[in-house]
Parts: sequence; structure tokens; C-alpha cells
Amino acid sequence: MASGSELFNNYEQDFTTLTESIKSKIEQQIPSQSGEERKTTIRSVERELDEANEIIGQMEMEVLNVPTPSRTRLQAKLRLYKSEAEKLKRDLRRTTAIIPKNTDRDELLGGMNANDDEDGLMDYDASTMDQRQRLLSGTERLGQSSRRLEDSHRLALETEGIGINILSTLKGQRETMLRARDTLADADSHIDKASRTLKGMARRMATNKLITAAIILILIVLIILVIYSKLF
Repeated sequence: MASGSELFNNYEQDFTTLTESIKSKIEQQIPSQSGEERKTTIRSVERELDEANEIIGQMEMEVLNVPTPSRTRLQAKLRLYKSEAEKLKRDLRRTTAIIPKNTDRDELLGGMNANDDEDGLMDYDASTMDQRQRLLSGTERLGQSSRRLEDSHRLALETEGIGINILSTLKGQRETMLRARDTLADADSHIDKASRTLKGMARRMATNKLITAAIILILIVLIILVIYSKLF
């Protein structure tokens, strides 16, 4: 059975393939299409976005099965994928808001009667083009703001990843220092025990010397008494 990390990598590959397809449709196909073809492509992108969100959900579940040292790295990647999916949604809305140049004249005119006079038609075209230009300008400004926010978000994620790595390193160093402290404490305890043992042995040796000296003294006294008794 594949591990959580391997399954995450598989979902990651599927997500990458899917986002490339979405980007191709948003950036290349939709802007050049019109009518039903354009609508069909938009619906296809919406389905693929739903599928991308499902893959992200599967990746979130697999991250829970990954060992803690690797989980932090995968969670950072997962946040980037979520950000990318949101960006694709915004790109789709921005692209679909732009009226294609090859749209049929009737769609641009919004069902105007063919009997309208030429001056009214020209005024309508000018107004429509002016609104379209303002929409394009607003969309471009929105895109620039979105890109700046995405860059800031990406920088924040990178900074967070660096901070997590530093905290992990500090945690490892702290555990090493705690183990060294415990080892030193054990060594001190053994040294204290050895010192007490040596002191006890020294005291016993001193006691034994005193006892031996006393015995020798008693023996000398006894010998002297024996000799004295024989002489007298």
C-alpha cells in the first residue's frame, strides 16, 4: 500500500496536469472564442476547477497520514496549491468579463432593432466601447492588485517555511542540550556515590588499623606479664 507521502505526490501530479489544462483554456481558448463554443469552454473550466478543489481535499486528508517532520513541508505546499486554485477562479472571472472582439454585432448591440437610425447606432457603439474600455482598465488594475497580493502571500509562505525550519532546528538543539544535561546529572550522581564509597572504605581502614594496634598492644602486655611471672 502506498504511503501518505506517495499518495500526496500522485495527487500533486494530477493537480499540476489539471491546472495546466485550465490555464490553457483561460489564456488561449476563451479569449479567441465566442458564442456557444466560448460557453462550452467556460463550463469545462468550471468543472475542472471543481475537480481541482476535490484533489486539494484529498491532499489535505493525506497530509494527516504523513509523519510530523514531513507534514510541515507538505502543508506549506498545500497552501500554495489552494492559492493557485483561487487565482485560477479569479482569472476565469476576469476573462469571462471581457467581451471578445469577434462577438456577433447583435450580441454587442443587445438586441437593438435594425430600424434604429444611424446616429443612434453610432452613439450606442461609442457608449459600448467606452464602457468596455473602462471595464478593461478596471480589470487590468484588479489583475495587478491580485498579482501583488499573490506575491505578498507567496513571500509570507516562504518566510513561514523558513521560520518553521528554524524552530525545528532550535527544538532539536534544545533536546540535545537536555539529554546532555541529564547525562551530566547521572555522571555527577555516580561520582557522588563513588566518593561516598571511598570515604567509607577509608574510615573502615582507619578503624581496622586502630583495632590491629590495640591487639598488638594487648599481646605485648600479655607477653610482658608472662615473662614477669616466670622471673619472680
